[in-house]
Amino acid sequence: MAAQIDEGALDPQLLAELREIPARYPQSRSALLPMLHLVQSYEGRVTSRGIEACADILGITAAEVSGVATFYTMYKRRPVGDYHVGVCTNTLCAVMGGDAIFERLKDHLDVGNDETTDDGKITLEHVECNAACDYAPVVMVNWEFMDNQTPQSATQLVDDLREGKEVRSTRGPRICTWRQAERVLAGFPDDLADEGPAAGPASLLGLEIARERGWRAPGDKGSDERDGGTDTTAAKQSGVDAQTSMGRAPAEEHIEESGAETKGEDAGGKKEGS
Repeated sequence: MAAQIDEGALDPQLLAELREIPARYPQSRSALLPMLHLVQSYEGRVTSRGIEACADILGITAAEVSGVATFYTMYKRRPVGDYHVGVCTNTLCAVMGGDAIFERLKDHLDVGNDETTDDGKITLEHVECNAACDYAPVVMVNWEFMDNQTPQSATQLVDDLREGKEVRSTRGPRICTWRQAERVLAGFPDDLADEGPAAGPASLLGLEIARERGWRAPGDKGSDERDGGTDTTAAKQSGVDAQTSMGRAPAEEHIEESGAETKGEDAGGKKEGS
């Protein structure tokens, strides 16, 4: 059995900031997720003493905190390097080259999955979908997007990070350290939210097509006002046409056709009076 490690006392500033977070929420235990991110920003991982502190402040058990910390993959129980490099290996990114990128970086950095380089700079991990399929294959550095990567560009990326060069995300700010990013996730802004573009042409293509064809969401009065008083009837009809073209019937027709009323059921499938 491994010897018990005395981690010592937590940073007093960490404790003070941990106590600030629950006040943001109607129910204090809702603060647990950002509190764990704050622990990581100070400790470099979720430590036992960090778990105990969160439990004490929230009035729950350490087992409950540990259950959350081990459920979500963004919480780490081993030290993370200055830059967490996550390579998407889910379906689309994989077939577009994500698997090749991951294999190249493992060889180049001489690490395996969820391991950190000897210099403490890079932690490499294959991750599930980053919701950026329109820019596949995608790599994330401390949760900032690096789009349309190749094995060559990803190799240059990690080399630049290790050498201390300034790196900027494709659709976001310059890359900070992992601990700094964790502090932002804890709800302590770094004032970089508006630095760099928030979206790119691939993400906005659907919006551009909708504008060209005059499509509007049914009942979207705000868009009519913004566009100078577009006829609401035409806007609603275009929205219905758009839904039908995608194989979706308007909600009213769907409910009528389902026979929910004749069965004494509401739209959620519950019987009347239940």
